[in-house]
Amino acid sequence: MQLTLNLKQKLEQTANEYFEKAKKSRKKAETARGIVLKFKKQIEDLDRKQLVELKKAEVKQKRPQEWYEKFRWFISSEGFLCVGGRDATSNEVVIKKHTDAKDIVFHTEAPGSPFFVIKTEGKKPTDVTFQEAADATASFSKAWKLGVSMTEAYSVTPQQVSKQAPSGEYMPKGGFMISGKRTYYQGTVKIAVGKLTDGKVMSGPETAVKTHCKEYSILMQGRDKPSDCAKKISKKIGADIDEVLRSLPGGTCQVK
Repeated sequence: MQLTLNLKQKLEQTANEYFEKAKKSRKKAETARGIVLKFKKQIEDLDRKQLVELKKAEVKQKRPQEWYEKFRWFISSEGFLCVGGRDATSNEVVIKKHTDAKDIVFHTEAPGSPFFVIKTEGKKPTDVTFQEAADATASFSKAWKLGVSMTEAYSVTPQQVSKQAPSGEYMPKGGFMISGKRTYYQGTVKIAVGKLTDGKVMSGPETAVKTHCKEYSILMQGRDKPSDCAKKISKKIGADIDEVLRSLPGGTCQVK
């Protein structure tokens, strides 16, 4: 560093001037150092956040998807898996590919209803599971859009469900002929949505959801958009909003 001395002023004055310049330079250096440290921390925080998001994405991608997650589904209070169609095509698949001889099939008299199947695995469910299956069948039927609070659902055996149409009639996709005796239930149109310990979002009757989910929300018929309801539920139960939205009935709703 070069020093320029002014021979016309005292040495002490020159020294003070250089001392003040040094103080200002030190302040600028400290300010610059502070700015650098601030940006460094922001970059580290951003990198940490991105890493967390990447890990979350990896976890989400790695979670194995069960076959029944393509459909409507819930686990009854007694532990029985209940699976239902989302539309005519999935109704067809549920009955043709995923219904065994000892399962129980649920439907409603009104068109636009899912076929729900209780997967018994050879065990005998009680009226608790039967009623929950009836409630789910009613809730995911067109009764939700119509604003009906209750609707009748019935149960039959798989042997009573057939694609064989009466002579001269055509059986559309998702439609089946039901023969023999039916057992009727009053289905309540209301569901709950919760998250299982393994991360799956489950929607179904409140009694079933609260048995298996620590956090859950009650969903009823209303005037709110499904997307708005999904946001509220997602925030409460800590689940992916798209999974929550997919689990809701068709039509407007409200979170209780």
